[in-house]
Amino acid sequence: MRAYGFVGAGEITAAIVEGLGADGPAVFLSPRGRQAGQELAARFPNVRVCETNQDVLDAASVIVLAVRPAVAREVVAELEFRPDHVVLSAVAGVPLATLREWTAPAAHVVRTIPLPQAARRQSRTALFPDHPAARDLFEPLGGVVVPPDEPTLDAFSAATATFAAHLDYLATIAGWLAAHGVEPGAADAYVTHLFAQLGQSLGTASLTELTAKHTTPGGINEQLMTALRHDDVPGSVRHALDAVLARLRE
Repeated sequence: MRAYGFVGAGEITAAIVEGLGADGPAVFLSPRGRQAGQELAARFPNVRVCETNQDVLDAASVIVLAVRPAVAREVVAELEFRPDHVVLSAVAGVPLATLREWTAPAAHVVRTIPLPQAARRQSRTALFPDHPAARDLFEPLGGVVVPPDEPTLDAFSAATATFAAHLDYLATIAGWLAAHGVEPGAADAYVTHLFAQLGQSLGTASLTELTAKHTTPGGINEQLMTALRHDDVPGSVRHALDAVLARLRE
Protein backbone atom coordinates (compact mmCIF):
# COMPACT_ATOMS: atom_id res chain seq x y z
CA MET A 1 0.00 0.00 0.00
CA ARG A 2 1.30 3.44 -0.93
CA ALA A 3 2.33 5.94 1.75
CA TYR A 4 0.82 9.41 1.34
CA GLY A 5 2.48 12.59 2.53
CA PHE A 6 0.55 15.84 2.99
CA VAL A 7 2.26 19.21 2.66
CA GLY A 8 -0.26 21.59 4.17
CA ALA A 9 -2.41 20.90 7.21
CA GLY A 10 -5.64 22.73 6.56
CA GLU A 11 -9.29 21.72 6.15
CA ILE A 12 -8.81 19.64 3.01
CA THR A 13 -5.96 17.60 4.51
CA ALA A 14 -7.96 16.98 7.67
CA ALA A 15 -11.02 15.95 5.65
CA ILE A 16 -9.05 13.45 3.55
CA VAL A 17 -7.34 11.92 6.59
CA GLU A 18 -10.68 11.70 8.40
CA GLY A 19 -12.24 9.95 5.42
CA LEU A 20 -9.39 7.46 5.06
CA GLY A 21 -9.72 6.44 8.71
CA ALA A 22 -7.66 3.98 10.69
CA ASP A 23 -7.78 1.31 7.98
CA GLY A 24 -6.31 3.60 5.35
CA PRO A 25 -2.75 3.85 4.05
CA ALA A 26 0.19 5.26 6.00
CA VAL A 27 -0.15 9.05 6.20
CA PHE A 28 2.59 11.55 6.99
CA LEU A 29 1.48 15.07 7.87
CA SER A 30 3.12 18.46 7.57
CA PRO A 31 4.23 20.08 10.86
CA ARG A 32 2.18 23.20 10.07
CA GLY A 33 -0.97 23.08 12.16
CA ARG A 34 0.78 20.61 14.44
CA GLN A 35 -2.00 20.53 17.03
CA ALA A 36 -4.60 19.49 14.47
CA GLY A 37 -2.17 16.92 13.10
CA GLN A 38 -1.44 15.53 16.53
CA GLU A 39 -5.15 15.14 17.18
CA LEU A 40 -5.50 13.13 13.96
CA ALA A 41 -2.42 11.06 14.84
CA ALA A 42 -3.88 10.32 18.27
CA ARG A 43 -7.06 8.99 16.66
CA PHE A 44 -5.56 7.08 13.74
CA PRO A 45 -2.58 4.74 14.20
CA ASN A 46 -1.63 5.04 10.52
CA VAL A 47 -1.06 8.83 10.82
CA ARG A 48 2.17 10.52 11.88
CA VAL A 49 3.16 14.18 12.12
CA CYS A 50 6.62 14.92 10.71
CA GLU A 51 9.15 17.45 11.99
CA THR A 52 9.52 19.19 8.61
CA ASN A 53 7.89 19.23 5.20
CA GLN A 54 11.01 17.61 3.79
CA ASP A 55 10.52 14.74 6.23
CA VAL A 56 7.08 14.27 4.69
CA LEU A 57 8.66 13.90 1.25
CA ASP A 58 11.34 11.56 2.54
CA ALA A 59 8.74 9.27 4.15
CA ALA A 60 6.13 9.04 1.39
CA SER A 61 5.99 8.11 -2.28
CA VAL A 62 2.83 10.10 -3.05
CA ILE A 63 2.82 13.77 -2.04
CA VAL A 64 -0.38 15.77 -1.69
CA LEU A 65 0.19 19.52 -1.98
CA ALA A 66 -2.64 21.16 -0.03
CA VAL A 67 -1.38 24.69 0.62
CA ARG A 68 -2.87 28.07 -0.28
CA PRO A 69 -2.06 29.24 -3.81
CA ALA A 70 -0.51 32.45 -2.46
CA VAL A 71 2.24 30.55 -0.61
CA ALA A 72 2.54 27.41 -2.76
CA ARG A 73 5.62 28.50 -4.70
CA GLU A 74 7.44 29.53 -1.52
CA VAL A 75 6.64 26.26 0.24
CA VAL A 76 7.56 24.02 -2.68
CA ALA A 77 10.82 25.89 -3.36
CA GLU A 78 12.20 24.59 -0.06
CA LEU A 79 11.55 20.95 -0.91
CA GLU A 80 13.57 18.31 -2.75
CA PHE A 81 11.47 15.86 -4.72
CA ARG A 82 12.57 12.42 -5.88
CA PRO A 83 12.13 10.98 -9.38
CA ASP A 84 9.77 8.32 -7.98
CA HIS A 85 7.42 10.84 -6.36
CA VAL A 86 3.85 11.18 -7.58
CA VAL A 87 2.59 14.68 -6.76
CA LEU A 88 -1.14 15.26 -6.28
CA SER A 89 -1.76 19.00 -6.26
CA ALA A 90 -4.83 20.45 -4.59
CA VAL A 91 -3.54 23.99 -5.19
CA ALA A 92 -6.22 25.83 -7.17
CA GLY A 93 -5.24 27.58 -10.35
CA VAL A 94 -1.65 26.35 -10.69
CA PRO A 95 -1.32 24.60 -14.08
CA LEU A 96 0.41 21.29 -14.69
CA ALA A 97 3.31 22.87 -16.56
CA THR A 98 4.12 25.09 -13.59
CA LEU A 99 3.68 22.27 -11.08
CA ARG A 100 6.02 20.03 -13.08
CA GLU A 101 8.63 22.76 -13.07
CA TRP A 102 8.27 23.31 -9.32
CA THR A 103 8.42 19.62 -8.39
CA ALA A 104 11.06 18.32 -10.82
CA PRO A 105 12.35 15.64 -10.96
CA ALA A 106 9.08 14.08 -9.70
CA ALA A 107 7.90 11.55 -12.26
CA HIS A 108 4.18 12.36 -12.27
CA VAL A 109 2.03 15.36 -11.36
CA VAL A 110 -1.77 15.28 -11.08
CA ARG A 111 -4.09 18.21 -10.40
CA THR A 112 -6.96 17.35 -8.05
CA ILE A 113 -10.01 19.09 -6.59
CA PRO A 114 -10.89 17.29 -3.33
CA LEU A 115 -13.84 18.64 -1.35
CA PRO A 116 -14.42 18.94 2.41
CA GLN A 117 -17.04 16.19 2.06
CA ALA A 118 -14.12 13.76 1.84
CA ALA A 119 -14.42 13.51 5.62
CA ARG A 120 -17.75 11.70 5.08
CA ARG A 121 -16.50 9.83 2.00
CA GLN A 122 -18.80 11.91 -0.17
CA SER A 123 -16.31 13.95 -2.21
CA ARG A 124 -16.52 13.40 -5.96
CA THR A 125 -12.95 14.45 -6.73
CA ALA A 126 -12.13 15.86 -10.17
CA LEU A 127 -8.57 15.13 -11.27
CA PHE A 128 -6.34 15.35 -14.33
CA PRO A 129 -4.48 13.52 -15.69
CA ASP A 130 -5.64 10.12 -14.53
CA HIS A 131 -3.22 8.20 -12.31
CA PRO A 132 -3.56 5.06 -10.15
CA ALA A 133 -2.14 6.80 -7.06
CA ALA A 134 -4.81 9.50 -7.29
CA ARG A 135 -7.58 6.96 -7.83
CA ASP A 136 -6.38 4.85 -4.89
CA LEU A 137 -6.60 7.89 -2.63
CA PHE A 138 -9.81 9.50 -3.81
CA GLU A 139 -12.09 6.71 -5.01
CA PRO A 140 -12.76 5.49 -1.43
CA LEU A 141 -13.61 9.08 -0.47
CA GLY A 142 -16.56 9.40 -2.85
CA GLY A 143 -15.29 8.58 -6.31
CA VAL A 144 -13.46 10.47 -9.03
CA VAL A 145 -14.28 12.25 -12.26
CA VAL A 146 -11.59 12.66 -14.92
CA PRO A 147 -12.24 15.41 -17.48
CA PRO A 148 -10.76 15.08 -20.99
CA ASP A 149 -8.23 17.89 -20.60
CA GLU A 150 -6.80 20.49 -18.23
CA PRO A 151 -8.98 23.44 -19.35
CA THR A 152 -12.05 21.37 -18.47
CA LEU A 153 -10.58 20.65 -15.05
CA ASP A 154 -10.34 24.43 -14.55
CA ALA A 155 -14.10 24.64 -15.20
CA PHE A 156 -14.72 22.02 -12.50
CA SER A 157 -12.58 24.11 -10.16
CA ALA A 158 -14.57 27.25 -10.97
CA ALA A 159 -17.82 25.43 -10.19
CA THR A 160 -16.63 24.84 -6.60
CA ALA A 161 -16.54 28.62 -6.12
CA THR A 162 -20.34 28.54 -5.83
CA PHE A 163 -20.46 27.06 -2.31
CA ALA A 164 -20.48 30.33 -0.37
CA ALA A 165 -22.92 32.00 -2.78
CA HIS A 166 -25.30 29.05 -2.49
CA LEU A 167 -25.20 29.18 1.30
CA ASP A 168 -25.69 32.96 1.18
CA TYR A 169 -28.79 32.38 -0.94
CA LEU A 170 -30.17 30.06 1.74
CA ALA A 171 -29.23 32.55 4.46
CA THR A 172 -31.13 35.23 2.52
CA ILE A 173 -34.26 33.08 2.54
CA ALA A 174 -33.88 32.41 6.27
CA GLY A 175 -33.35 36.13 6.89
CA TRP A 176 -36.49 36.94 4.93
CA LEU A 177 -38.45 34.47 7.07
CA ALA A 178 -37.06 36.07 10.23
CA ALA A 179 -38.07 39.51 8.97
CA HIS A 180 -41.62 38.16 8.66
CA GLY A 181 -41.88 37.06 12.26
CA VAL A 182 -40.18 33.66 12.34
CA GLU A 183 -37.69 33.21 15.19
CA PRO A 184 -34.19 33.30 13.54
CA GLY A 185 -33.14 29.88 14.81
CA ALA A 186 -36.38 28.35 13.59
CA ALA A 187 -35.99 30.11 10.24
CA ASP A 188 -32.50 28.66 9.81
CA ALA A 189 -33.71 25.20 10.81
CA TYR A 190 -36.66 25.31 8.41
CA VAL A 191 -34.63 26.44 5.40
CA THR A 192 -31.94 23.89 6.23
CA HIS A 193 -34.62 21.18 6.34
CA LEU A 194 -36.18 22.29 3.05
CA PHE A 195 -32.97 22.15 1.09
CA ALA A 196 -31.52 19.10 2.83
CA GLN A 197 -34.63 17.19 1.76
CA LEU A 198 -34.46 18.65 -1.73
CA GLY A 199 -30.81 17.57 -1.94
CA GLN A 200 -31.84 13.96 -1.45
CA SER A 201 -33.60 14.06 -4.83
CA LEU A 202 -30.40 15.05 -6.63
CA GLY A 203 -29.13 12.28 -8.85
CA THR A 204 -32.59 10.79 -9.41
CA ALA A 205 -32.93 12.75 -12.66
CA SER A 206 -31.14 15.50 -14.56
CA LEU A 207 -31.13 18.97 -13.02
CA THR A 208 -33.32 20.22 -15.88
CA GLU A 209 -35.84 17.45 -15.25
CA LEU A 210 -35.89 18.11 -11.51
CA THR A 211 -36.44 21.82 -12.13
CA ALA A 212 -39.45 21.02 -14.31
CA LYS A 213 -40.76 18.59 -11.68
CA HIS A 214 -40.77 21.36 -9.06
CA THR A 215 -42.29 23.97 -11.37
CA THR A 216 -46.08 23.85 -11.42
CA PRO A 217 -47.44 26.02 -14.26
CA GLY A 218 -48.92 29.12 -12.70
CA GLY A 219 -47.60 28.12 -9.26
CA ILE A 220 -45.45 30.00 -6.77
CA ASN A 221 -42.22 28.16 -7.72
CA GLU A 222 -42.70 29.27 -11.31
CA GLN A 223 -43.44 32.83 -10.13
CA LEU A 224 -40.20 33.13 -8.15
CA MET A 225 -38.06 31.48 -10.83
CA THR A 226 -39.55 33.74 -13.51
CA ALA A 227 -38.82 36.83 -11.41
CA LEU A 228 -35.20 35.78 -10.88
CA ARG A 229 -34.75 35.03 -14.56
CA HIS A 230 -36.31 38.38 -15.45
CA ASP A 231 -33.63 40.03 -13.31
CA ASP A 232 -31.06 37.86 -15.13
CA VAL A 233 -29.84 36.14 -11.98
CA PRO A 234 -28.75 33.10 -14.07
CA GLY A 235 -26.79 35.45 -16.33
CA SER A 236 -25.09 36.99 -13.32
CA VAL A 237 -24.10 33.53 -12.11
CA ARG A 238 -22.64 32.62 -15.50
CA HIS A 239 -20.78 35.95 -15.69
CA ALA A 240 -19.31 35.46 -12.20
CA LEU A 241 -18.25 31.90 -13.05
CA ASP A 242 -16.57 33.17 -16.23
CA ALA A 243 -14.61 35.64 -14.10
CA VAL A 244 -13.54 32.91 -11.68
CA LEU A 245 -12.47 30.69 -14.57
CA ALA A 246 -10.46 33.52 -16.11
CA ARG A 247 -8.70 34.06 -12.78
CA LEU A 248 -7.88 30.36 -12.48
CA ARG A 249 -6.36 30.39 -15.97
CA GLU A 250 -4.24 33.52 -15.47
